[in-house]
Amino acid sequence: MSHPQTLQIPFPEFMLSIPTIQDSSQKLQLEHEKSKNICISHKKIVPLREKYTGRSTRRMTGSELLNIAQANKKDEFYTQLADIEAELKYYKKYFKGKIVYCNCDDSEVSNFTKFFINHFQDYKIKKLISTCYKPLSQFNETSIPTYIVYDGTPESLTPMPLKGNGDFRSDECVDFLQQADVVVTNPPFSLFREFVKLLYDYQKYFLIIGNVNAISYKECFKHILNNKMWLGQSIHSGDREFQVPQDYPLEAANFRIDANGNKFIRVKGVRWFTNIDCDERYKHLPLTSVYSPEKYPKFDNIDAINVGKTKDIPRDYKGIMGVPITFIDWYNPNQFEIVGNEYTLNIAGGRGYVNGKRLYSRIFIRKV
Repeated sequence: MSHPQTLQIPFPEFMLSIPTIQDSSQKLQLEHEKSKNICISHKKIVPLREKYTGRSTRRMTGSELLNIAQANKKDEFYTQLADIEAELKYYKKYFKGKIVYCNCDDSEVSNFTKFFINHFQDYKIKKLISTCYKPLSQFNETSIPTYIVYDGTPESLTPMPLKGNGDFRSDECVDFLQQADVVVTNPPFSLFREFVKLLYDYQKYFLIIGNVNAISYKECFKHILNNKMWLGQSIHSGDREFQVPQDYPLEAANFRIDANGNKFIRVKGVRWFTNIDCDERYKHLPLTSVYSPEKYPKFDNIDAINVGKTKDIPRDYKGIMGVPITFIDWYNPNQFEIVGNEYTLNIAGGRGYVNGKRLYSRIFIRKV
């Protein structure tokens, strides 16, 4: 089957604010008609919850900005359509007959919502629900949080007003969550732990974006340990570009402003987290290194050897190995068993030590 051609539409067309629910409905219905034959590229713009006022004497990395975002709840980083397309292609068969919920997404501007509208037919989706968060301070007659429940018809693209502010934890949004089979979104970085807990409380499938350090969160690692959460397939290293609001300070080392004045930063350490299975997850990791005590010293406080890089896992070692958390990028449950991490194994000192030196967080594994 041939892929639909991507239509290049001038960027400002999608930057229009929502004057009324009726006008927004007409715009979405127009896109519905277009989406029958084409995929529409588009950017996501959402207001900042608070304005960052800090200053730095140097350019910060994207990862450092993520840490600031988490600490100060300035976490409006907007996923690019290309990154969504690159990951969702691995799960196309899963979405047949499913109700999809994008619970951190304005239906007017969210790339997640746009993707599922554009691919509603070829992914054979049953229903799409999309809800939008707006803080009370931004409420006015023409700007209110809305939702759509799209069933493939133009009429169902009409945005409806929410009763509350669209917070994913609200009773109203939890009601939508209970109707859904799967959640696909980019949740607020500062609320990632709460978001994951909610998904497991309601036993939902999910595909969400977060920082790689979330692997070590106890709220996440317990599910990774029990083979109930793993990483996606399209991002294993490098950085990804996110759009940020117009009033976001460009303190990052890697940023750009496009011809229309839209701001973008590149962020390292971004990953997809999911519990949806796919064949690519079971690819065998080639092992070429050979064990020696000199190359793989033992930890001072746990009976295991230290492996500095995933690619250096020795092919001939049968015992427990401490590996970087990015090992999870390549984790195949048919090849390795996850024994635990510093927290679950109650390691003395809270971290692994080698020759008296405290190491970064490790995951302890052994070959199956």
